[in-house]
Amino acid sequence: MPDSYSPQYVEAAWYPWWEQQGFFQPEYGRSSVSAPNPRGVFMMCIPPPNVTGSLHLGHALTNAIQDSLTRWHRMRGETTLWNPGCDHAGIATQVVVEKKLWREQGLSRHQLGREAFLREVWKWKEEKGDRIYHQLKKLGSSLDWNRACFTMDPKLSAAVTEAFVRLHEEGVIYRSTRLVNWSCTLNSAISDIEVDKKELTGRTLLSVPGYKEKVEFGVLVSFAYKIQGSDGDEEVVVATTRIETMLGDVAVAVHPKDPRYQHLKGRSVIHPFLSRSLPIIFDDFVDMEFGTGAVKITPAHDQNDYEVGRRHRLEAITIMDSQGALINVPPPFLGLPRFEARKAVLAALKEQGLFRGVEDNPMVVPLCNRSKDVVEPLLRPQWYVRCGEMAQAASAAVTRGDLRILPEAHQRTWHTWMDNIRDWCISRQLWWGHRIPAYFVTVSDPAVPPGEDPDERYWVSGRSKAEAQEKAAKEFGVSSDKISLQQDEDVLDTWFSSGLFPFSIFGWPNQSEDLSVFYPGTLLETGHDILFFWVARMVMLGLKLTGKLPFREVYLHAIVRDAHGRKMSKSLGNVIDPLDVIHGVSLQGLHDQLLNSNLDPSEVEKAKDGQKADFPAGIPECGTDALRFGLCAYTSQGRDINLDVNRILGYRHFCNKLWNATKFALRGLGKGFVPSATSEPGGHESLVDRWIRSRLTEAVRLSNQGFQAYDFPAVTTAQYSFWLYELCDVYLECLKPVLNGMDHVVAECARQTLYTCLDVGLRLLSPFMPFVTEELFQRLPRRTLQAPPSLCVTPYPEPSECSWKDSEAEAAMELALSITRAVRSLRADYNLTRIRPDCFLEVADEATGILASAVSAYVQALASAGVVAVLALGAPAPQGCAVALASDRCSVHLQLQGLVDPARELGKLQAKHSEAQRQAQRLRERRAASGYPVKVPLEVQEADRAKLQQIEAELKKVDEAIVLFQKML
Repeated sequence: MPDSYSPQYVEAAWYPWWEQQGFFQPEYGRSSVSAPNPRGVFMMCIPPPNVTGSLHLGHALTNAIQDSLTRWHRMRGETTLWNPGCDHAGIATQVVVEKKLWREQGLSRHQLGREAFLREVWKWKEEKGDRIYHQLKKLGSSLDWNRACFTMDPKLSAAVTEAFVRLHEEGVIYRSTRLVNWSCTLNSAISDIEVDKKELTGRTLLSVPGYKEKVEFGVLVSFAYKIQGSDGDEEVVVATTRIETMLGDVAVAVHPKDPRYQHLKGRSVIHPFLSRSLPIIFDDFVDMEFGTGAVKITPAHDQNDYEVGRRHRLEAITIMDSQGALINVPPPFLGLPRFEARKAVLAALKEQGLFRGVEDNPMVVPLCNRSKDVVEPLLRPQWYVRCGEMAQAASAAVTRGDLRILPEAHQRTWHTWMDNIRDWCISRQLWWGHRIPAYFVTVSDPAVPPGEDPDERYWVSGRSKAEAQEKAAKEFGVSSDKISLQQDEDVLDTWFSSGLFPFSIFGWPNQSEDLSVFYPGTLLETGHDILFFWVARMVMLGLKLTGKLPFREVYLHAIVRDAHGRKMSKSLGNVIDPLDVIHGVSLQGLHDQLLNSNLDPSEVEKAKDGQKADFPAGIPECGTDALRFGLCAYTSQGRDINLDVNRILGYRHFCNKLWNATKFALRGLGKGFVPSATSEPGGHESLVDRWIRSRLTEAVRLSNQGFQAYDFPAVTTAQYSFWLYELCDVYLECLKPVLNGMDHVVAECARQTLYTCLDVGLRLLSPFMPFVTEELFQRLPRRTLQAPPSLCVTPYPEPSECSWKDSEAEAAMELALSITRAVRSLRADYNLTRIRPDCFLEVADEATGILASAVSAYVQALASAGVVAVLALGAPAPQGCAVALASDRCSVHLQLQGLVDPARELGKLQAKHSEAQRQAQRLRERRAASGYPVKVPLEVQEADRAKLQQIEAELKKVDEAIVLFQKML
């Protein structure tokens, strides 16, 4: 066995062996997945990562939690499937391939054409798409790779088409012209999750793709509309943050109760640049207190205005095309890019004397998180999913308790979101993705008038073009040859196919063994940030299309932030690749990764500074096991995790401790050691054997209880404490004299207990630390020849197997440990590092005396003491002893006479006393100064009070020591 733990050595070969042996397949060890299993079934599907992506620490957290749960269920004997998959990530993938195409060939996708472009995307996917699977394997994720799915696979694509057609036939999917989030750079609608909200406090210049100069945001421009038909210069002043949209204004709105405008009922204002007048309308939505109380209405470019426009039956005039250039406006504005038009409109208003001022205005600018473009609300015909009824069903499932959402704090958010749900826009103007199986119908029959895009009647859907043709012929009452179909160019929102994932992976709508066994699944585990974008849609679509919930429980983990609590962001330089934590990386290596990213040169420098501040020496090699254990240890039930890589390094040291402990234990067991057939005690166990078995029982109880409650820190703490503070720090130390002693019966009992601790302890840790535990477990002898070949398919320790709770032994060892702590504290106080001083225990009663005598040998071993003697009741301790309290029933007297030079120690103590007195006096004067309670912040006052308390306690100890050494002179 190598001398020290090396993550690289330990993690090199186990994963391929696990995979090759089929341990991760639910079929392992059984005739078929549908074979009855009294232990039950555990099924969970992975939140499919984007095919473009490489894993970051957020993914690593997700996978550490999911794999720990999967391994725990598998070791409990359940038919266990954790299904892998990858998402085609429509926008993200298209953007990556378009950039690559432009960089390498100088071509746009339009120049290449749709079919050729899609071939390029598939080529890219085959080359790069496996990177994410490689990273998942490096993390030790025990996924069944035979069942890996990609959302664009034929099986999953068939499910997407089926779902769309069924929902369209039922009227759940419909076509409508509404305002959508539009990215002019991508030339597509985008979902809410793809919109970043940038908060501005006032005037700010932002870079916008396609514009050489920065664009001004965060200002409110006021201008006047003249009242039509007024004799004088009567006007209404309105204000806007998007002055260019005034070219699409169709009305001015005021509040019905605003006294300033009552006389304008039925009147209009004149648009200065257009040959139209705009009615003044009265609507409750207007805030009388804001600005002048008059608001311009642009229904085609603002959500609130759109609603007002519908109420008042106003025309919605679109003034921008899909690339953000102005249309339906007169020269000189026609054809201008939207932010060039912003300047032109402002100049024209000033020229006509209608400009009334500009002021700073805090606002939120919506940015497309893929292209960094400013999102524009545009009216577009799109496909929508009617969500009202489906949301009610999803909400009711949680209310009834059929679906549990944990932590429960998220349930209120779930209900709020479901109660206020809007219909979901599922069209995307992309080429990469599931092309919408809907066709626009043209009928070559004079009796049938030609249709227009927004008219739903002229759209049919079908599982194939032939089916759609038949439907159209039936709908319009003509023969099939008179129908021409044009398939919609758009693709479906990626979240639509993701929403079908729990059943599409099993071949739905076709029946299969996997579908009947593994659907519905058991659990969905993911980050709380995609509760609605993904989880809610899976629940709604699952209930609607299969009549069943896709899973019974949802566990939402926290979001990983950096050590300073900041969100992980490439531009901050704090996005960490889990592989860098596993293998380690130099600071230069981190810098080099930035150069290969898509960051602007200015952002690269900022990111480098961030890396330099956080990782001045790079990131040390921590290994997979330490990373997984650390991430799970962080996962308290809070919302966010501030991850400090140094803490992960601490768990690498823990792995080292496991390694050394097992190495020592194997030496102690000896070459010929044969474990007994069961883990039950043999009957001759010593007090410390009984104690460690009792502590092991508690670790097993807490581990199972924690896994059941998704309380991962409770599990990691129980296991860490058992291995480090109980097994290594106490039991192994107490064992050294026993294993080298002459009592062979006691030594054999100790060896059997030690073996049980290793066997059970490694099985407990295995879900979190699969590599190091497998490596160590394979070096242990087996209890039976029928034992499973790998730790990952060995039964997890359960309370019924480990029921050795022993309160008596725990009480006795608690006294031993209290005495040990007191002795160690005195040794530190008197700098007795290399000497083994004698120790005398003064007890308050006979029972404590008997207990202290029983544990004296353990105190000797643990405290590195000389003789440990219990004084007779009432007998004084020898002269020259330092005293400390071990408990309210026991005091420790540590013999110093002859071990230290009293005169020398007195000199040191008196100097220490003077310095402490000086510090205490300074603090007292500071606290007594006039104005201290008012001027000094409360937290500083509290720190001063605590410091003074600490110095006074130190002075008391120094005084006691001075008295002691004076007696020894």
